[in-house]
Amino acid sequence: MNAIAPGTPLRVGLVGYGLAGSVFHAPLVTATPGLVLDTVVTSDPGRQARAREAHPGVRIAADAAELWEGPGPRVDLVVIASPNKTHVPLATAALTAGVPVVVDKPLAATAAEADALADLSERTGTFLSVFQNRRWDNDFLTLRRLIADGELGEIQRFESRFERWRPQLKGGWRESGAPEEIGGLLYDLGSHVVDQALVLFGPAVRVYAEADVRRPGAETDDDTFIALTHASGVRSHLYVSATTAQLGPRFRALGSRAGYVKYGLDPQEAALRDGLRPGSGAGSDQPWGEEPEHLWGRIGSGESPLTGGGTPVPTLAGDYPAYYAAVAAALREGGPAPVGAREAARCLAVLEAARISSRDGVSVDLRPDGA
Repeated sequence: MNAIAPGTPLRVGLVGYGLAGSVFHAPLVTATPGLVLDTVVTSDPGRQARAREAHPGVRIAADAAELWEGPGPRVDLVVIASPNKTHVPLATAALTAGVPVVVDKPLAATAAEADALADLSERTGTFLSVFQNRRWDNDFLTLRRLIADGELGEIQRFESRFERWRPQLKGGWRESGAPEEIGGLLYDLGSHVVDQALVLFGPAVRVYAEADVRRPGAETDDDTFIALTHASGVRSHLYVSATTAQLGPRFRALGSRAGYVKYGLDPQEAALRDGLRPGSGAGSDQPWGEEPEHLWGRIGSGESPLTGGGTPVPTLAGDYPAYYAAVAAALREGGPAPVGAREAARCLAVLEAARISSRDGVSVDLRPDGA
């Protein structure tokens, strides 16, 4: 793709103004130097009004095709934050028109669809990236540094949890059991925990999963466990749940030298939901992405952190703004996407295997011909 001249504002068209669009993408785009939120696409009158209020002067469109149809592209980047079932057709249309694209996770329902989008991106020379913001969570950045520095020794087992206590259904497409909606926690929060495990420990060669529907009236999985065996030998145990009455640690990484245990969630989502923005601080005395000392994880061996074992490890600041900063740099300089479509395809291959494993009660081998 052609690089964009330095100093040229990049016009961004945002498709969808629900949770993902209004809480994550719009605030992060507007906080990124050199990016301008030009257009919000939504046909919902209430969301149109909220977009105008939050972003004065933004153009409103009812049809995403307005972003790429006509004599010339209206925008320099399309961000697709609409329901999951629209990701592939909208990304295909934008890439075919030669407009760079960011797609919220999951990129697609299958690895084959993700690879097809990657092929299209390469054929047209058009930028394509997937929004995997949890790679810039504070705890993930901290654990990645500890592993890189050898503080834990050789990692043997990794536990990761996105657990919530939401006994009542909220409704909407995310809780729909219709296959075309790509709903359920496996593809929602599972996209995050699997992606993080693959980034930390490399490709998975075997997948086992248990997916349950716990809440009355629920149509799709709301309590799911995924076990990965990585080619590196590490075993990852991943939990995503809306029905957990007592929450476990967000991370527990066990190595040959020490373990790291971290409770609590990165503060950036809560800050964004509260209307705070990068650069304005996450509170009166808390810089963006940072958390207070009492929430730091602990590193040690031989004793539980809940009984005082181990040493507190300062948590690195979370940095969601880094994603769109990397997108802007790639568009201007012609560099690689911060999260590529091929990476998303590898994650989706694991999610597909997890669905099969849960359905059939078997482990699924991801190695070619069982090699």
